[in-house]
Formats: sequence, structure tokens, C-alpha cells
Amino acid sequence: MRASTPKHWDDYWKKQDDLDDAYSNEDRLIDGLLQLMDPKGKRILEVGGGSGRDSIRLAQMGAEVTVIDYVESSLGVVARNAERAGVHITLVLGDALKMPFPDNTFDAVFHQGLMEHFRDEQPLLRENRRVLKPGGLVLIDVPQKYHIYTLFKQTLIAMNRWFAGWETQYSIDELEAIVRKAGFEVVGRYGDWMCPGFFYRAARRGLSALGVAKLPKYPRIPPFAQINDAWRGFWRRTPVAIYTFAMIGSIGRKA
Repeated sequence: MRASTPKHWDDYWKKQDDLDDAYSNEDRLIDGLLQLMDPKGKRILEVGGGSGRDSIRLAQMGAEVTVIDYVESSLGVVARNAERAGVHITLVLGDALKMPFPDNTFDAVFHQGLMEHFRDEQPLLRENRRVLKPGGLVLIDVPQKYHIYTLFKQTLIAMNRWFAGWETQYSIDELEAIVRKAGFEVVGRYGDWMCPGFFYRAARRGLSALGVAKLPKYPRIPPFAQINDAWRGFWRRTPVAIYTFAMIGSIGRKA
């Protein structure tokens, strides 16, 4: 059975360090949190550190941020990026299913690109809930099911060529049902498309890897860029948009 292992992530994060060259999540997770909480002075935990981009921004906004990851190379990336940004983040090497924190410790817990690697999500979410204070928020950011990215990813997984070994994806309804099953009240949802789109990103990465060319990270070609912005703004306000996003998030509250 294919699985996502520490070796997959250690190999990945040893090659990733440059925040400027990596695509951001367009602040969708931070924006979701800000709808419900002012992070200043709050204790916030990121599970699965990645590059630490969101944790760094929260620290810049005055939060007391902790990052836990089971791969040292990821924590090293977070440490270097935090130092460059001039912020302090507490780094913990540990297991997301058995975190070394007392009950009721954090005001918010979040993760992105994490839960989809667990075949059974409930132990992860129950541990999230354990370390949250009553009334605390959990933000869960995952790939959305109905997207071309899913087809591409699942093809590579079937060929045993996916960088992370194995992962799944969710519709917003499936995600919210999982959050409720873990004992949370669902209090928010969000999502976004890739910008630029999937095919541009794939072409940019491929051409760069071949040494042919390095395309602009965010191409802006008038008037097409303005037309695209207007179209996305209109479509985003429709109730079906969340079923077309590349990434989605659910926000739960601990009673």
C-alpha cells in the first residue's frame, strides 16, 4: 500500500528553501482565520510546518506561534525563513498524532497539505481538538476533489511517481462532514483557484528543470490579466465556485 513517509518529505524539504520562488497559498488560510480571530497575542500551532510562510505571517501579526513537524529538514526551512523575516517561532520535532503539548493549550491549530496524506483523518483531528482551548479554532486546508490537479496527481500516484507517495482529496461537503465527525462545529469555509493556473505552473516548472527558460512567476499580460481578474471575482461569488477551486478549507470550533 502506497503511503506518505518521512523519507518523502525529508527528500522534498532538503530541496526547498526559497520562499520567493515557491507559489504561496495567496493568503487564503490567513484570511479565513482573520474572519473569526485577531491573532495578536494568541497561541497558534501549525501542524506540519512546510516552508512556515503562514506561521511567519502570523508571528508578524503578533501571534505566539509554534510549528510541529516530524521531519527535521522541514523545521530547518522554517527556522531559516523565520530568521530572514526577523520573527521568533517555536519549533518542535514530533508526531502530529501524539503531540507533546498539554490539553487546552492553543487558541488556534491549522495545517495545509497535511490531512490528505492520512488514510484515517480522525486520529489527527482528535489530537488537534485535544490541544485546542475551548472555543479554539481549527483550520484544515486540503486539495479540492473536482479539479484537473486531482487527475494529474492520481495518475502519478498510480505510476508511483508522486513526490509525496500518496494523498487523497475532498469535496467541501466531505471535508465538513469529517470536521463534524471529529467533534467540531463548522463555522467557516473558504477556497481558491491556482493563480497562475495549473498548466502554466507545470510548463514553468518543466522548462526551468530542462534549462530551457524560466518563465515569470506571475505573468500579467494586459488586457487578459484584467479580464481574468474580473471573471474570477464574479465567479468566486457564486455558490458553485467552491466546487471548482483547487484548494479548499474548513474552519471548525471546539465547543
